[in-house]
Amino acid sequence: MPNNPTTNEIGALVALLNQDRLGEAERGARALLERYPDAGMLWKILGVALVRQGTDALAALRKTAELLPRDAEAHSNLGSALRDRQQWVEALASLQRALALDPKDIGALMDAADVLRALGRVADAVIVYQQVLTLDPRRLEAFNNLGNALLELGHYEQAAASYQFALQIKPDDAQILCNLGNALRPLGRIEEAVACTRRSIALQPTLSTAHFNLGVMLAGLGRREEAVASYRQAMALNPAHVETLLNLGNAVRDLGERREAAALYARAIELDPKRAESYCNLGNVLFEMRRIDEAAASFGRALALDPDSALAHLSLGVALRQQHRAADAERSCRAALAIDPNYAPALCLLGELGADRGQFAEAERLFQRAIALKPDFSSAYCSVAAHRRMTVGDSAWLQGVEALLGKQPSLAQEISLRYALGKYFDDLAQYENAFGNYRRANELTKRFGANYDRVKLTQRIDQIIGRFDAAFLRRCHEGASDSELPVFIVGMPRSGTSLAEQILASHPSVFGAGELTFWNSAYVAFQKAGADADAGARLIPGMARDYLERLAGLSGGASRVIDKMPVNFLYAGLIHAAFPRARIIHMQRHPIDTCLSIYFQNFFNMGPYANDLGNLAYYYTEYVRIMNHWRAVLPAGALLELPYEALIEDQEGWTRRMLEFIGLPWDARCLDFHQTDRVVITASKWQVRQKIHRSSAGRWRHYEKFVGPLLGLVNS
Repeated sequence: MPNNPTTNEIGALVALLNQDRLGEAERGARALLERYPDAGMLWKILGVALVRQGTDALAALRKTAELLPRDAEAHSNLGSALRDRQQWVEALASLQRALALDPKDIGALMDAADVLRALGRVADAVIVYQQVLTLDPRRLEAFNNLGNALLELGHYEQAAASYQFALQIKPDDAQILCNLGNALRPLGRIEEAVACTRRSIALQPTLSTAHFNLGVMLAGLGRREEAVASYRQAMALNPAHVETLLNLGNAVRDLGERREAAALYARAIELDPKRAESYCNLGNVLFEMRRIDEAAASFGRALALDPDSALAHLSLGVALRQQHRAADAERSCRAALAIDPNYAPALCLLGELGADRGQFAEAERLFQRAIALKPDFSSAYCSVAAHRRMTVGDSAWLQGVEALLGKQPSLAQEISLRYALGKYFDDLAQYENAFGNYRRANELTKRFGANYDRVKLTQRIDQIIGRFDAAFLRRCHEGASDSELPVFIVGMPRSGTSLAEQILASHPSVFGAGELTFWNSAYVAFQKAGADADAGARLIPGMARDYLERLAGLSGGASRVIDKMPVNFLYAGLIHAAFPRARIIHMQRHPIDTCLSIYFQNFFNMGPYANDLGNLAYYYTEYVRIMNHWRAVLPAGALLELPYEALIEDQEGWTRRMLEFIGLPWDARCLDFHQTDRVVITASKWQVRQKIHRSSAGRWRHYEKFVGPLLGLVNS
């Protein structure tokens, strides 16, 4: 019996292949292999039949290459199959064997170039694509793939030229038009890029990549609403594309839709949980939503995935600063700078951390360096304005800010820049320009969608007044703490609470803890106890213990710890119930000066009432109402009323009264409060490092014609 099939038998199988009768060719080859198991040509025919049917042909192709080691096509077929399985290294070895036997095998050359690119050897792939085009100057796929490789290398002009050659061969190829648009964009030829991409979509509306690329281009042009529409179309066509989810999240976040952005980032994490960028994006939007602890946790996960990410280190530092962990924040910031010494956002954060300690000259140097490195970094411009008085000599700063506003910044960026411009013009006594920018900043802030509910505030204050009457306060003292450690400074924001804290914290027996977020949660827990007064009262001793434990971790042995959270004016009754011997200082300032100062400040954490003069006036009247209640029900000696204007007129006199009120002896260091070395991260950190001056009193007169809704507060 012969060792190999006859020529006629092989010819019959080849004919079946040529007639596309693939099943018959497969069955015939398998039957003959029963008789001739080492016949390389039969294995080759079987492999081709299986490949064309879309079934697993790898074993047959391997056997063919083994039996026909001098057959270039056998190695080429095996290499192609291995490429399809993304077994790149083995695929390249097979394709190189094929090309050693037949250097002009265009199919093997194309496959080899694609594999080289997949292996990261992009420059080598370019050489092989060029070899293909030397052999076949009209090879459409080679021009397109060469363009892709050149694009990956950043050779945008050459990539665009390669795509344009391809389009001369096939002018209506949607994918190549899409790719050309992608090459034109980094060349600054944005309108041409948009036109190419739109034409690609017209030719092939289901090409998700084209919709995604168009979204990127439109976002780059500041046309965010149109970008969102393109990203949504791309996501509808390819819901699992992580890049689309992230870019759509960024775009809607820039438009103020933070909740949707968070959901999109979370979905991206579900699809690819090992991508650090997604955790950074989610952390950033959680931070903007004031969910600081969750943001810090997200940044921590990003760092675990990518310890060399300067962005993740920086972002964690920003969150740590808001958690009052200044030393940890600085370590994170310096870790980012160790990775990238010219990382402008990290330089800016380092400046903010220095400013928190009163190191304003060094902070300014860092802000200016950040601007020099990244002239479009809006945060650095805002930081410059926040930490000193602006002058007519700051024309370069003004030009920089105006240039940024001309580039259609994101919503959050424009808000920050408008507040900074308001501060600039206020410092220069150009009050109309100042108010115009402040008003624009506040109106833009409303786009984040946080609506103010006046009725809800009134109902809340009604509930507090109803629960904390004089009888309740007398009844709940059993089991309360007799500690005098905590001192509370309350009042409206911008009423001088930071100044009072800085003065007292200059005393060696006092620690200024800043704004502690405790009593809002404590009140929520109290409310959950329901209308049963006794059930609520039973919670108070535990609240006192928890609060003292928190203070113990901060105080460093001080005999008094200042909690200057202004909004604690709502909870003075609960605080007194828990700490009947603690002292509460109530800062008061002219109502219009107070409200206007709130309106002019880009607060990190403030309710939506702050962005509307009418809502501010309403909030202030409700604040007056509850403070009147506390005056009526708190015992004499529990509350010290401290007028801001009186404090700046007679600093020593009122400082003595405060110290006497909290049971501490006089210390002259309190008069030099502006020299006290401590961390302050509130909006007043620059002001509390200056000597007392009177310019902030009566400031509202400069804006009298703009503040109509506030005028009724004068007699409140």
